[in-house]
Amino acid sequence: MKIAVTYEAGLIYQHFGHTAAFKLYEIADGKIVASQVVDTNGSGHGALAGFLADLGVDALICGGIGGGARSALAEAGIAVYGGVFGDADEAAEAFAAGILNYDPCAQCSHHDSHHGEGHTCGSHGCGSHSCH
Repeated sequence: MKIAVTYEAGLIYQHFGHTAAFKLYEIADGKIVASQVVDTNGSGHGALAGFLADLGVDALICGGIGGGARSALAEAGIAVYGGVFGDADEAAEAFAAGILNYDPCAQCSHHDSHHGEGHTCGSHGCGSHSCH
């Protein structure tokens, strides 16, 4: 099985559509057997589902993710584990062991309607909308 984690400086990047890199993990028998970091080469939002599908990814671990991206990933056959924070390697190890703590309803629904640069979806609840 191959999983991808939105990635920046060892941590899970909190906005799927803006991630500049993914860390890919190969999992066998409940353990990580290989990993590598891949650059998205400027692909964003909808294009990322195809990018991950082309890499043979089965599942994605991320922070916040919008409904459109979630749908595109589902159409590509990629399971989404959203609302995850912290160290990317630790999350991948937890996934491999079957103990990943995630929010199956994690979704960021505002995408630039109330926030500018620097906003990290998935890290808080905001006023009139919610990023889980």
